[in-house]
Amino acid sequence: MTRAAAKTGTSYRLGRTLFLRLLGLIYAFAFLAAARQFGPLIGAQGLLPVGQFLNRVSAALPDPARYLAVPSLFWIGHSDAVLSAAAWTGVALSLAVAAGFADAPILFAMWALYASFVHVGQLFYGYGWEMMMIEAGFLAIFIAPPLEARLTSAKDEPPRVLLWLVRWMLFRVMFGAGMIKLRGDACWRDLTCLYYHFETQPIPNPLSWYFAHLPHAVLRAGVSFNHVAELIAPWFALCPGPVGACGALVIGVFQLMLILSGNLSWLNWLTLALCVPCFDDKLLTRLLPARFRSKRPAPADAPAAWRIARWTIVAVVLALSVNPTLNLFSSRQVMNGSFDPIGLVNTYGAFGSVGKERYQVIVEGTRDAAPDAGAHWTEYEFKCQPGDVDRRPCLVSPYHERLDWQMWFAAMSDYANEPWFVHFVAKLLAGDPGALSLLAENPFPGAPPRYIRAELYRYRFTGPGDRTKAWWARERLGPYMPAISLDNPSLADFLRAYGWAQK
Repeated sequence: MTRAAAKTGTSYRLGRTLFLRLLGLIYAFAFLAAARQFGPLIGAQGLLPVGQFLNRVSAALPDPARYLAVPSLFWIGHSDAVLSAAAWTGVALSLAVAAGFADAPILFAMWALYASFVHVGQLFYGYGWEMMMIEAGFLAIFIAPPLEARLTSAKDEPPRVLLWLVRWMLFRVMFGAGMIKLRGDACWRDLTCLYYHFETQPIPNPLSWYFAHLPHAVLRAGVSFNHVAELIAPWFALCPGPVGACGALVIGVFQLMLILSGNLSWLNWLTLALCVPCFDDKLLTRLLPARFRSKRPAPADAPAAWRIARWTIVAVVLALSVNPTLNLFSSRQVMNGSFDPIGLVNTYGAFGSVGKERYQVIVEGTRDAAPDAGAHWTEYEFKCQPGDVDRRPCLVSPYHERLDWQMWFAAMSDYANEPWFVHFVAKLLAGDPGALSLLAENPFPGAPPRYIRAELYRYRFTGPGDRTKAWWARERLGPYMPAISLDNPSLADFLRAYGWAQK
């Protein structure tokens, strides 16, 4: 046995295998979303092109400051071909890790590629789980065997201190979310937030309707369990042995409930992966199927250089943890932020406030000559945002529909504050294939509409007693964006001002 394992009689090699394979699976979904959506979102003809973003950074910052401000491999090249190759390479590497082939070079390549997407993704990559992927992916590089790609044949014992850093990340993810709730919406304190959350969350799933109609006593108990899982269990998860496993078990059950009740991308799946290092191999062998209990080679110490590198990373992470720790207990707590440019140690939080009503932006088009009261308007359907009240909510997690998430935010804002939305409408008017690929279907095959407008609606789930098969009931509140055509001079001026002139 290694020195560390000999002292306690425990091992974490099975836990490392499970953690890395789960991480590889999550990476695969993340890279797949990038491969399928980067073109219409951040490609050369996308809504927020990478090239324009990097040009603005270059104009504002000299070398090497610009590379530190936006650490990304795409400074070398950012053509659509390069972005596509990077995304599909990431998919291939991720699937290899999910299959059990994971050493430090493979994990480093995945981390560098995905971090490169996040740092140039702008609005469409500005979510807490993107930061989680960067941080967890970085730790995974040094948890992985140095040069033995087959996890089951790796001889080195996973470093306990790095596995503890994964627990430390789990603590910040959960405790940060709990503290932001206590400091945010009063409904978290009076236990009523779940009266609204399932209906007003970004992308409900089919079970959200049923969760929303649970008795209020059950929903209040759910908020209480939320506080236990986010404010109490994380402290236990930092402890060794069965105590830490019990804390992780509570967090894991909580994450499974979130997965069942909504589409939160891979946020909950990645949090589940972070729970794995709380279990040693003795505990895991009792929980996992027999095929995971195969004999492993006798453990051995990692090469000296690799041990030095691991301890160096530990020192770096601890140093970078000072500001995130202070932020957790600050009255001005920042949600989902980073205090270092690469995002190695971050602060997290989710749903500090909960909307009491659901607003939806419905995009409509017409081919009629004038957008007047007599015009016939046809709605565009997004892949997962509510639209047609009879359409069943989608089940998409851990995959991520990025445009749909931004439409949820747009409904709480004004189109004047969402320039990407105006650009999106212009692309629909031009019949842009990339923009149309982000939608459920194209309601104007053959030729695009002459005019497009956006209307604001209030949506609510239908009730169990309603005599309807519809999932939603809705009420029109008024215009969100007035009808515009592609030859509108104001639209042309707007696009030129942002460097988005239509071809």
